[in-house]
Amino acid sequence: MIGGALALGAAAWVGWAWLPHLLTPACVWHGPRGARRVALTFDDGPDPDWTPRVLDALAEAGVRATFFLLGERAVRTPAVVRRIAAEGHEIGNHSWSHRSLWLCGPKATASEIRRAHECLGALAGGPPRHFRPPWGMVNAAMFPVLRRLGERCVFWSIQPEGRRPVPAARQIAHVMDHAHPGAIVDLHDAEGTRAAPARLLAALPPLLEGLRERGYAFATVAELLSTRD
Repeated sequence: MIGGALALGAAAWVGWAWLPHLLTPACVWHGPRGARRVALTFDDGPDPDWTPRVLDALAEAGVRATFFLLGERAVRTPAVVRRIAAEGHEIGNHSWSHRSLWLCGPKATASEIRRAHECLGALAGGPPRHFRPPWGMVNAAMFPVLRRLGERCVFWSIQPEGRRPVPAARQIAHVMDHAHPGAIVDLHDAEGTRAAPARLLAALPPLLEGLRERGYAFATVAELLSTRD
């Protein structure tokens, strides 16, 4: 009896959280490869201390990027959100609270995505067009919610640091070794992994310089996806 219930529960979870990952190849992982352009993306912000410093570094280098923001952090730092938009960067949706969608039912999934969509749209002056699921985890409810809101799911083709800390020098080397036309680089300007923003800020200027030396130009995700092969 108990074994049967556990088996049914496991099957339901597989259908809810695992099988939808078979649809993710149809999501955005990179842009067109015909132009030597890359998109830098920053997750988990806005952070009141670190995000402005990242914006300063990008402004100094003349680079536009995409920031996938959390709604609950955005409402606490609205001035930073407005600055991101005012400086020509793209704002994407990274959910309301960064809760894994594997742990969300249909109503919670819709709430996580819609609340952030509405909040970020109000602060930035226009609704986000792209969504990145926390931890890259999807579920069966996510796709219809995104269709209703007019958002596309965007992952990444290069991630120099994930759940474990990676020194700045190794992050730079990883991006340089894996850079390719149309790359979407996943970086973090707020602390999910311990001290991630400090490592990012150390890596960012040489990373920008190194990519430029290799002939890459920078674009937001929206700009990258509008490029034709």
